[in-house]
Amino acid sequence: MSEKTVSEAIAYRRSVRVYDDTKKIDTSIVKKCIEQASLAPNSSNMQLWEFYHVTSKSVIDKLIPLCFNQNAAKTAQQMVVVTVRKDLWKKRAKANLEYLDKVYPPQPDGKQSSREKFAKNYYKKLIPFVYNDFLGIFGFFKYLTILITGLFKPIYREVRAKDMRVVAHKSAGLAAQTFMLSMAGEGYDTCPMEGSDTWRVKKILGLPSGAEINMIISCGIRKPEGVYGKRFRVPFEDIYTEV
Repeated sequence: MSEKTVSEAIAYRRSVRVYDDTKKIDTSIVKKCIEQASLAPNSSNMQLWEFYHVTSKSVIDKLIPLCFNQNAAKTAQQMVVVTVRKDLWKKRAKANLEYLDKVYPPQPDGKQSSREKFAKNYYKKLIPFVYNDFLGIFGFFKYLTILITGLFKPIYREVRAKDMRVVAHKSAGLAAQTFMLSMAGEGYDTCPMEGSDTWRVKKILGLPSGAEINMIISCGIRKPEGVYGKRFRVPFEDIYTEV
Protein backbone atom coordinates (compact mmCIF):
# COMPACT_ATOMS: atom_id res chain seq x y z
CA MET A 1 0.00 0.00 0.00
CA SER A 2 1.71 3.17 -1.22
CA GLU A 3 1.57 6.41 0.73
CA LYS A 4 -0.71 9.11 -0.64
CA THR A 5 0.03 12.74 -1.41
CA VAL A 6 -1.53 15.36 0.85
CA SER A 7 -4.28 16.08 -1.71
CA GLU A 8 -4.94 12.36 -2.14
CA ALA A 9 -5.11 11.86 1.64
CA ILE A 10 -7.59 14.73 2.03
CA ALA A 11 -9.79 13.29 -0.70
CA TYR A 12 -9.51 9.75 0.69
CA ARG A 13 -10.26 10.59 4.33
CA ARG A 14 -13.83 9.92 5.34
CA SER A 15 -15.50 9.35 8.68
CA VAL A 16 -15.72 5.55 8.53
CA ARG A 17 -18.40 3.91 10.65
CA VAL A 18 -17.77 0.24 9.87
CA TYR A 19 -14.32 -1.34 9.74
CA ASP A 20 -13.27 -4.63 8.21
CA ASP A 21 -12.22 -7.02 10.98
CA THR A 22 -10.34 -9.21 8.50
CA LYS A 23 -7.90 -6.42 7.66
CA LYS A 24 -5.55 -5.58 10.50
CA ILE A 25 -3.73 -2.30 11.01
CA ASP A 26 -0.13 -1.99 12.14
CA THR A 27 0.21 -0.51 15.64
CA SER A 28 3.60 0.99 14.74
CA ILE A 29 2.10 2.87 11.79
CA VAL A 30 -0.68 4.27 13.97
CA LYS A 31 1.97 5.35 16.46
CA LYS A 32 3.91 7.03 13.66
CA CYS A 33 0.77 8.95 12.68
CA ILE A 34 0.39 10.09 16.30
CA GLU A 35 3.99 11.30 16.23
CA GLN A 36 3.15 13.27 13.10
CA ALA A 37 0.11 14.68 14.88
CA SER A 38 2.41 16.06 17.56
CA LEU A 39 3.97 18.26 14.85
CA ALA A 40 0.66 20.06 14.31
CA PRO A 41 0.57 23.84 14.76
CA ASN A 42 -0.62 24.89 18.20
CA SER A 43 -1.07 28.04 20.24
CA SER A 44 2.25 29.46 21.51
CA ASN A 45 3.86 26.04 20.98
CA MET A 46 2.46 25.07 24.37
CA GLN A 47 1.51 21.58 23.15
CA LEU A 48 -1.22 21.19 25.75
CA TRP A 49 -2.23 17.76 24.56
CA GLU A 50 -1.71 14.07 25.22
CA PHE A 51 -2.59 11.09 23.03
CA TYR A 52 -3.75 7.76 24.43
CA HIS A 53 -3.26 4.98 21.88
CA VAL A 54 -5.67 2.21 22.84
CA THR A 55 -4.67 -1.14 21.38
CA SER A 56 -5.97 -3.42 24.14
CA LYS A 57 -9.14 -5.25 23.08
CA SER A 58 -10.35 -5.35 26.66
CA VAL A 59 -10.02 -1.57 27.02
CA ILE A 60 -11.71 -0.99 23.66
CA ASP A 61 -14.58 -3.20 24.82
CA LYS A 62 -14.94 -0.97 27.89
CA LEU A 63 -14.93 2.18 25.74
CA ILE A 64 -17.54 0.95 23.25
CA PRO A 65 -20.60 1.50 25.51
CA LEU A 66 -19.12 4.83 26.61
CA CYS A 67 -19.13 5.83 22.94
CA PHE A 68 -22.84 4.92 22.97
CA ASN A 69 -22.24 1.74 20.96
CA GLN A 70 -21.56 3.61 17.74
CA ASN A 71 -20.61 1.28 14.88
CA ALA A 72 -17.36 3.22 14.53
CA ALA A 73 -16.50 2.15 18.07
CA LYS A 74 -17.88 -1.40 17.94
CA THR A 75 -15.84 -2.33 14.86
CA ALA A 76 -12.69 -0.34 15.69
CA GLN A 77 -9.38 -2.19 15.82
CA GLN A 78 -7.68 0.59 17.75
CA MET A 79 -8.60 3.96 19.21
CA VAL A 80 -6.77 7.21 19.85
CA VAL A 81 -8.05 9.43 22.63
CA VAL A 82 -6.96 13.04 22.13
CA THR A 83 -6.85 14.88 25.43
CA VAL A 84 -6.37 18.51 26.38
CA ARG A 85 -3.97 19.23 29.24
CA LYS A 86 -4.46 22.93 29.93
CA ASP A 87 -3.48 22.13 33.51
CA LEU A 88 0.10 21.46 32.33
CA TRP A 89 0.69 25.01 31.10
CA LYS A 90 3.45 25.72 33.65
CA LYS A 91 5.32 22.55 32.71
CA ARG A 92 5.04 23.30 28.99
CA ALA A 93 6.11 26.92 29.43
CA LYS A 94 9.16 25.72 31.37
CA ALA A 95 10.00 23.25 28.58
CA ASN A 96 9.89 26.08 26.05
CA LEU A 97 12.18 28.20 28.21
CA GLU A 98 14.66 25.34 28.57
CA TYR A 99 14.65 24.97 24.80
CA LEU A 100 15.29 28.70 24.38
CA ASP A 101 18.26 28.44 26.76
CA LYS A 102 19.79 25.98 24.30
CA VAL A 103 18.99 28.16 21.31
CA TYR A 104 20.39 31.26 23.03
CA PRO A 105 23.31 30.19 25.26
CA PRO A 106 24.65 32.84 27.70
CA GLN A 107 26.96 35.39 26.06
CA PRO A 108 30.25 36.50 27.68
CA ASP A 109 29.01 40.08 27.88
CA GLY A 110 25.67 38.96 29.32
CA LYS A 111 23.73 40.76 26.59
CA GLN A 112 20.57 39.38 25.02
CA SER A 113 19.36 39.94 21.49
CA SER A 114 15.95 41.55 21.11
CA ARG A 115 14.60 38.27 19.73
CA GLU A 116 15.88 36.29 22.73
CA LYS A 117 14.51 38.82 25.18
CA PHE A 118 11.09 38.82 23.51
CA ALA A 119 10.90 35.01 23.33
CA LYS A 120 11.88 34.47 26.96
CA ASN A 121 9.62 37.24 28.27
CA TYR A 122 6.80 35.65 26.29
CA TYR A 123 7.00 32.45 28.36
CA LYS A 124 8.06 34.12 31.62
CA LYS A 125 5.47 36.92 31.63
CA LEU A 126 2.82 36.74 28.93
CA ILE A 127 1.98 33.03 29.23
CA PRO A 128 1.54 33.22 33.03
CA PHE A 129 -0.61 36.32 32.55
CA VAL A 130 -3.05 34.61 30.18
CA TYR A 131 -3.11 31.17 31.85
CA ASN A 132 -3.10 32.11 35.52
CA ASP A 133 -6.48 32.33 37.20
CA PHE A 134 -8.11 31.80 40.58
CA LEU A 135 -11.80 30.93 40.68
CA GLY A 136 -12.33 33.27 37.73
CA ILE A 137 -11.46 36.32 39.84
CA PHE A 138 -8.11 37.07 38.22
CA GLY A 139 -9.67 36.36 34.83
CA PHE A 140 -12.34 38.99 35.43
CA PHE A 141 -9.76 41.65 36.28
CA LYS A 142 -7.68 40.63 33.26
CA TYR A 143 -10.77 41.01 31.12
CA LEU A 144 -11.44 44.52 32.47
CA THR A 145 -7.81 45.51 31.88
CA ILE A 146 -7.93 44.22 28.31
CA LEU A 147 -11.30 45.87 27.72
CA ILE A 148 -9.97 49.28 28.73
CA THR A 149 -6.63 48.92 26.95
CA GLY A 150 -8.44 47.71 23.83
CA LEU A 151 -10.20 51.06 23.55
CA PHE A 152 -6.89 52.62 22.53
CA LYS A 153 -5.02 49.93 20.58
CA PRO A 154 -5.37 46.43 19.13
CA ILE A 155 -4.84 43.84 21.83
CA TYR A 156 -5.28 40.12 22.44
CA ARG A 157 -8.64 39.75 24.19
CA GLU A 158 -9.09 36.02 24.93
CA VAL A 159 -7.49 35.93 28.40
CA ARG A 160 -10.10 34.37 30.69
CA ALA A 161 -9.97 30.73 31.77
CA LYS A 162 -12.84 29.78 29.45
CA ASP A 163 -11.06 31.51 26.57
CA MET A 164 -7.83 29.58 27.15
CA ARG A 165 -9.82 26.36 27.35
CA VAL A 166 -11.13 27.08 23.85
CA VAL A 167 -7.58 27.83 22.69
CA ALA A 168 -6.30 24.52 24.05
CA HIS A 169 -9.12 22.55 22.43
CA LYS A 170 -8.51 24.26 19.08
CA SER A 171 -4.88 23.19 19.20
CA ALA A 172 -5.87 19.62 20.09
CA GLY A 173 -8.32 19.65 17.18
CA LEU A 174 -5.51 20.61 14.80
CA ALA A 175 -3.48 17.67 16.10
CA ALA A 176 -6.45 15.32 15.70
CA GLN A 177 -6.97 16.40 12.10
CA THR A 178 -3.25 15.98 11.38
CA PHE A 179 -3.47 12.45 12.80
CA MET A 180 -6.46 11.53 10.65
CA LEU A 181 -4.83 12.86 7.49
CA SER A 182 -1.64 10.97 8.33
CA MET A 183 -3.70 7.81 8.73
CA ALA A 184 -5.42 8.46 5.40
CA GLY A 185 -2.01 8.89 3.81
CA GLU A 186 -1.19 5.37 4.98
CA GLY A 187 -4.44 3.99 3.59
CA TYR A 188 -5.93 3.62 7.08
CA ASP A 189 -9.31 4.93 8.14
CA THR A 190 -10.61 6.87 11.12
CA CYS A 191 -13.74 8.35 12.60
CA PRO A 192 -13.70 11.24 15.10
CA MET A 193 -16.27 10.60 17.82
CA GLU A 194 -17.38 13.49 19.99
CA GLY A 195 -20.30 11.52 21.36
CA SER A 196 -18.99 9.81 24.48
CA ASP A 197 -19.27 9.80 28.25
CA THR A 198 -16.03 11.68 28.77
CA TRP A 199 -16.08 11.37 32.58
CA ARG A 200 -16.20 7.58 32.45
CA VAL A 201 -13.61 7.49 29.66
CA LYS A 202 -11.26 9.52 31.85
CA LYS A 203 -11.78 7.04 34.70
CA ILE A 204 -11.00 4.03 32.52
CA LEU A 205 -7.82 5.65 31.19
CA GLY A 206 -6.81 6.88 34.63
CA LEU A 207 -6.70 10.53 33.55
CA PRO A 208 -6.30 13.28 36.15
CA SER A 209 -9.15 15.67 36.86
CA GLY A 210 -7.43 18.47 34.92
CA ALA A 211 -7.44 16.49 31.67
CA GLU A 212 -10.27 16.92 29.18
CA ILE A 213 -11.28 14.65 26.30
CA ASN A 214 -11.11 16.49 22.99
CA MET A 215 -12.30 13.55 20.89
CA ILE A 216 -11.97 9.79 20.53
CA ILE A 217 -10.81 8.59 17.13
CA SER A 218 -11.56 5.04 16.07
CA CYS A 219 -9.15 3.37 13.65
CA GLY A 220 -9.27 0.54 11.14
CA ILE A 221 -9.71 -0.22 7.47
CA ARG A 222 -13.06 0.54 5.93
CA LYS A 223 -15.69 -1.79 4.66
CA PRO A 224 -17.50 -0.40 1.58
CA GLU A 225 -20.65 0.09 3.67
CA GLY A 226 -18.58 1.87 6.31
CA VAL A 227 -18.80 5.13 4.36
CA TYR A 228 -22.36 6.33 4.62
CA GLY A 229 -22.86 7.74 1.11
CA LYS A 230 -21.12 10.37 -0.96
CA ARG A 231 -19.51 13.31 0.78
CA PHE A 232 -21.86 16.29 1.08
CA ARG A 233 -20.67 19.86 1.41
CA VAL A 234 -22.62 23.10 1.01
CA PRO A 235 -21.67 25.07 -2.13
CA PHE A 236 -18.16 26.47 -1.84
CA GLU A 237 -19.44 29.90 -2.92
CA ASP A 238 -21.57 30.00 0.23
CA ILE A 239 -18.56 29.73 2.51
CA TYR A 240 -15.82 31.49 0.56
CA THR A 241 -15.17 35.21 0.51
CA GLU A 242 -12.15 36.87 -1.05
CA VAL A 243 -11.30 40.17 0.63
